[in-house]
Amino acid sequence: MPPPKPAVSDEHSAPDLEIVGDQVTIRPSGFTGGPETQDDPITERNLVRHMVRFRESPLDFLREVSLYMSGTGWRAYDDVIGQPVFYPGFSENIKSCILESPLLKDKVRELASTRLGVEEKEGLLATKEGGTLDEKRARRRHEIETSLKEVVENMMDNMICKMESKSFIRGAYYMCTQLLTRAYHQGVHVSSEEVLRLRSVAEEAAKRKQSIVFLPCHKSHVDYVSLQLICYRLGIGLPVVVAGDNLNIPLLGPFLQHAGAMWIRRSFGNDPLYQTVVQSYIDTILQQGFNFECFIEGGRSRTGKLLSPKFGILNFIVESVLSGRVEDTIICPVSTQYDKVIETESYISELLGHPKQKESLADLLSSSSVLSLQLGRVDVRFHEPWSLRGFLTQQLTRLSRSDLGTGQQLAYTERGRILRTLGYRVLSEINDVSVMMPTALVGTVLLTLRGRGVGKGELVRRLNWLCDRVRAKGGRVAHFYRSPTELVVDRALDVLGPKLVGVISGLVEPTYYAVDRFQLSFYRNMLIHLFITEALVSVAMYTKIKQGGGPANQRIAWETLRNQITFLSQLFRGEFIFPPEGLATNLDNTLRGLENDDVIKITRSASGTAEFVELSESERLCGRENYDFYCFLIWPFIEASWLGAVSLLGLTPPRDGPQDVWIDNKKAQDSAQLLGKTLYHQGDLSYFEAVNKETLKNSYQRFEEEGIILVAKDKESRAGPALRLAPEWTPERDPTSGKVLDRGRLWDFTEMIAQSRREGKNRRDGATVSSRVLIMSDLVGSKLFQNAAAPAPADVSSKQMRRKAIGTDSSFSDRCDTWHQTLGFSTGMGSTNWAGSGHPSIIQTRRLFAGH
Repeated sequence: MPPPKPAVSDEHSAPDLEIVGDQVTIRPSGFTGGPETQDDPITERNLVRHMVRFRESPLDFLREVSLYMSGTGWRAYDDVIGQPVFYPGFSENIKSCILESPLLKDKVRELASTRLGVEEKEGLLATKEGGTLDEKRARRRHEIETSLKEVVENMMDNMICKMESKSFIRGAYYMCTQLLTRAYHQGVHVSSEEVLRLRSVAEEAAKRKQSIVFLPCHKSHVDYVSLQLICYRLGIGLPVVVAGDNLNIPLLGPFLQHAGAMWIRRSFGNDPLYQTVVQSYIDTILQQGFNFECFIEGGRSRTGKLLSPKFGILNFIVESVLSGRVEDTIICPVSTQYDKVIETESYISELLGHPKQKESLADLLSSSSVLSLQLGRVDVRFHEPWSLRGFLTQQLTRLSRSDLGTGQQLAYTERGRILRTLGYRVLSEINDVSVMMPTALVGTVLLTLRGRGVGKGELVRRLNWLCDRVRAKGGRVAHFYRSPTELVVDRALDVLGPKLVGVISGLVEPTYYAVDRFQLSFYRNMLIHLFITEALVSVAMYTKIKQGGGPANQRIAWETLRNQITFLSQLFRGEFIFPPEGLATNLDNTLRGLENDDVIKITRSASGTAEFVELSESERLCGRENYDFYCFLIWPFIEASWLGAVSLLGLTPPRDGPQDVWIDNKKAQDSAQLLGKTLYHQGDLSYFEAVNKETLKNSYQRFEEEGIILVAKDKESRAGPALRLAPEWTPERDPTSGKVLDRGRLWDFTEMIAQSRREGKNRRDGATVSSRVLIMSDLVGSKLFQNAAAPAPADVSSKQMRRKAIGTDSSFSDRCDTWHQTLGFSTGMGSTNWAGSGHPSIIQTRRLFAGH
């Protein structure tokens, strides 16, 4: 490859990365990352630059269109790295391969035999005319298999992508680039080091006829468009993209399907044939070496941070390699970040409890006037790809198994452990390569400062501090290389706009304030993973600091601090992606880092054992601004968990009513959200983000995992899951007044969360607030009981038995008996505390296949 051309400076717009044939142009960097020196260039490029518009330059516009239509240069998409795509007959070839799949043939024969056995048992074969019983069986088997094959072909027509025409994909690329660069006027940015490495991996994979499986995070519909554009621009085979069939709408659905979309149902239900068709299709894609893409989080993140991994499609991919039907495939985690996400307004509406709007092409194109927006840039980063076979071999070795490729089935818990480790490894690597956008940095600063607003100078100062902290944690900061922070702040404020960040003029200096804190929290959550361990330590210390009384009274004993951190890490283990080293190592690293930063002071014994932890003198002198930053990051999530626990108090059965009433799960969570809105407006909840529907849902899921609530679904009914408090967690009522009493296991659990809540003036009256909140929760709960159906779902006993069989040794359930007495516990620290991907608890395997 010829050496790169010299870098060209451009003060007004990011330059283009030119990859035409073997010629590569290198440009200056646009981000800095890591704690090392920032003098060395980090290569970042604008891969998709703004395209010509007809009104601005008609001749240039027509010339550009002609280049795409004629397929000039790289636009021809002829010399693709990977297996051949976009040729007539592509779809039929894929169909033929799927129909010839031994797995699918066996499933068709199995289902036909099952149906034939039912008909024979019911005497239906005897009624048919002509021939012996064996002839009737053979004829009927053929009829059933023929019908099943017709069903399979119909499934495939609706499912498989139809990459048939290069003329179509050239036109689609041009149109999508026009739309994307109108919304994101600063283009799609990539690291040239990463994309050149990706091209090299793709070339090697193509020689071996292996697929690259792209596993991106999912924040917007733009995610899959941007990745397809990048692959097209680099001349890499476009991946087949797994997409929910809710997007298979008129006009848009066929367009996406011809560009690479693979439609799947949102839920597979109890349809073994459909599941086998999906597995056979994925087998075919990976066997033939076609690239593949699915979103590790399942759906789009409405909160800005990574969601827990979904294992449905991931399970199919792993099964392809484990079974030996596919030799190997290459995993490539992908991070996609935005200055501003198009859909945030609709996300906030959903999170506040409004029904999700059905997808439509008109809404997609007109949402927030997409065609006229200027939303900054899209930033796509590729982690170094790695072999799935190598990963699985390593995991099987740890399990003392060596059956990769033999087709031997793993135990449910073993497979669950592998999937969970794989999912969290991918999420961790996505976080590793993510770039913190200027809007995320500005939004975070605005939401982590005390007071109504912040001056421009202070905003710049805190942004510089935050950038240093991001780099010190190994993160990357976008667009700061040789750019004054003031310019970056101005750019971020322009992108966020006056609906999110307001400014008050006519003062000594312009003063900025958060207008829509709920929506701004989406951008704050983009970087919360970098500081989650510091945040947990800070709010654990807050249990003493908020008591006041001077420094000597605010120091916290080491054991008390560790116990509260253990409790919180268990509480949020499904909410955040923690470092994988485990509680002891993470806690030690975090405390050492905070001590080195002079945020805390640790008093140690003569032997070096930590005894007390407190704020340092310098941190007190600077107004606790660094310590407060970490607290402000996680306080909204503390509030949400506290709200979820308080809402459970309202599920205490009425004194004179039946005690085994089951409440609809969705209605219970909706009522919790209503309770939260009420408490916020009455001053008992500090953060409106705490009524976030998604965070409340995660809290309820956590309560279910730990046996606080029992959740079951009646298999004979279409109704959703129902829940009730577990008997040992159900509070008592006053025998005279019927009021819920502020004592018992659930109350103590709620108080444990409340210890780390932000202290507000309306909560200083203690018992009065407790009484008011209890009454409000009970009032909301009483309405649920009035409308609830009394019969218990049929499979409750089996679920309870299963919970006992699996065991909850490391769960809240076995420890909360002592928490209300000791405000902690002194048992050993298990691997599930502050855990990462490597050491899941057994109880977590129950929900691994919830996606499909």
